[in-house]
Amino acid sequence: MTAFQTVTHLLSGATRTMVVGAAARLGLPDHLNHTPRTAEDIAAACGIPAPQALRLLRALADLGLCVDGHTGFTATEAGTLLRSDVDGSLRAYALLASHPTGLEPLARLDFSLRTGRAAFPEVFGREVFEHFAADPELAALYNSAMGQPTRHIANTLPELYDFTRYTSITDVGGGNGSLLICLLHRFPALRGLVFDTQAAIPEAAEVVRQAGLSDRCGTQAGDFFTEVPRGADLFVLKWILHDWDDEQAVRILANCRAALPDHGRILIVDEVLPERGNPIQPRDPGLTDIRMMVLYGGRERTRAEFEQLCDRAGLTVTTAVRRDGVSLVEAVRSS
Repeated sequence: MTAFQTVTHLLSGATRTMVVGAAARLGLPDHLNHTPRTAEDIAAACGIPAPQALRLLRALADLGLCVDGHTGFTATEAGTLLRSDVDGSLRAYALLASHPTGLEPLARLDFSLRTGRAAFPEVFGREVFEHFAADPELAALYNSAMGQPTRHIANTLPELYDFTRYTSITDVGGGNGSLLICLLHRFPALRGLVFDTQAAIPEAAEVVRQAGLSDRCGTQAGDFFTEVPRGADLFVLKWILHDWDDEQAVRILANCRAALPDHGRILIVDEVLPERGNPIQPRDPGLTDIRMMVLYGGRERTRAEFEQLCDRAGLTVTTAVRRDGVSLVEAVRSS
């Protein structure tokens, strides 16, 4: 692309997000497969006028989510991930990404850049997790959306990390338990605990039950700023620390350390930003860092910044690795 095309392509990002979100809300991907279907068929299935269905399908084809063939539209592999009935579905993720709670604060990015504070409270009058607590339906969408990319992470983590040396795992801020369930299925000798707020625990308990793991996986409500339950030899923090500023992140880590046995370890699954001068990774962690700032007042961090946080919490970073878009940092008690 030319420089002009590059910039104009980037500036269409919001439209792309909303096209994908609208398709997910209408359930359109559920009606696309490898058998060609006309715009009229799709329109009837989705309950929208045929001309508008055709326009949406053309936009989805532009994004590589379907193919406009001679006899109708068919789904691509990427488009199939927006179905509600497939393993690895990203439908809830698309719904959350296109929801006003995420988009409206981004329109106030300049506020966050000037102040270093989250723009979310400026838009909605309260912190993001207070907002979710007041809206159970939105909170359920958030937990589902955070759980959906977990399958990729759970499939990659065992290639990066040896879980066989542990007997039990506590997933701190584990949401609906998606990551822990995947790990327990992969490693039958492990036991686990999903630890999260009271609002998240009922769904987590039901997901654990449906997975047939109630005998090996418990759930417990609490506040990781106050205390983390003891009993596990591995604490996992997936997409937790990047939601918080340094002071809050140190509190979480310190509470994990207090509950950690001498031989225990902490596994942080967050983006690890490249050091200055290194190329940005394909997953665009710099953009994720902006989103964390705007929504939560949090941030993505480099290995050196994780080392500083851990040192303040009485921990030592032993390793930091990245592969296939998944980053992890391991920490142990400082000697």
